[in-house]
Amino acid sequence: MTAVSLGMPRLRSIAPAAGPPDLDPGRPATDALVDRYGRVARDLRISITEKCSLRCTYCMPAEGLPAIPREDLLTPDEIGRVVRVAVDRLGITDVRFTGGEPLMRRDLVDILRAARASAPDVSLSLTTNAIGLDKRVHELVAAGLDRVNISLDSVDRADFARLTRRDRLPDVLAGIRAALAAGLAPVKLNAVLMPETLAGAADLLAWAVDHGCHLRFIEQMPLDADGHWTRDDLVSATDLLAVLGTRFDLLEVGRDDPSAPAEEWLVDGGPQTVGIIASVTRSFCGACDRTRLTAEGTVRSCLFGDDETDLRAILRSADLAEDERDDALARAWQGAMWRKPLAHGSDAPTLAADAFAPTSRSMGAIGG
Repeated sequence: MTAVSLGMPRLRSIAPAAGPPDLDPGRPATDALVDRYGRVARDLRISITEKCSLRCTYCMPAEGLPAIPREDLLTPDEIGRVVRVAVDRLGITDVRFTGGEPLMRRDLVDILRAARASAPDVSLSLTTNAIGLDKRVHELVAAGLDRVNISLDSVDRADFARLTRRDRLPDVLAGIRAALAAGLAPVKLNAVLMPETLAGAADLLAWAVDHGCHLRFIEQMPLDADGHWTRDDLVSATDLLAVLGTRFDLLEVGRDDPSAPAEEWLVDGGPQTVGIIASVTRSFCGACDRTRLTAEGTVRSCLFGDDETDLRAILRSADLAEDERDDALARAWQGAMWRKPLAHGSDAPTLAADAFAPTSRSMGAIGG
């Protein structure tokens, strides 16, 4: 079989707006979350904890992340209010809860209920490692959960244990089966490309196809807590396609949505597809439509931009009347979005292959 080459990165060339409007932080007269390059955020990722039941090498140090004091985490009511402002005032259409591992929050059901009450029609999803999902899935669905993205890097138990530093593959597979049984379709699986699991990538895809899951492979980004990432060790999408192409017939079908991070390939003529998120070698920054909220309540407009805007202080300010609070939240968020960098922490009009700026937070601390 012959795999399709990804070729060279295709970063959209975008000129910044002529200049910021007259208000500081400047932004155009619109209720949308728009940046200087005309991108509009529609997809909100909310991290709700730094805790995790795994210690994936590309995400967390072996000892885990420093604990966030409980009083510094947003409460379910505060998260509900943020979601309402994001959806009703700022045009957000998708909300996904992340971590760490969101299932580590005991009040996750309360968070989902608050979000659903605030935004009855918005899509609510969860990025999870699925450990313990089999025991909670029905209450989560009842609280408003629509779908899940589940991290699964290997179906080889030994490889899984080495990568995650935990022998928990049976628990993850039980969670995936529970999500399928509960009707959380489509169940998406996310696999980070690592040298130690590349040989098993075809087995993982075969498992996903057999179980009716949509698998997406993700190039590892320089967001590991240990700071060991190097471009020389990167397993690229091209490397992956070469491995998958020895077992499957892959036909590139591209993206249905220009803002979608994954490019899709039909597997053996379909109907199932496999996605590849080539974050490093085929950047899609030019079409990014995401905004992120950390577990401490700060807006982070880009994974690679350390600029953060504190919404928790506004949520808890004694100086704001209730009718002023939502306006203040929306205005601060719009200012944060206006300052969003063009590409991976750089405002340059093009992105060099090694132009990633180091970040102060790892992926586990930011939220996926």
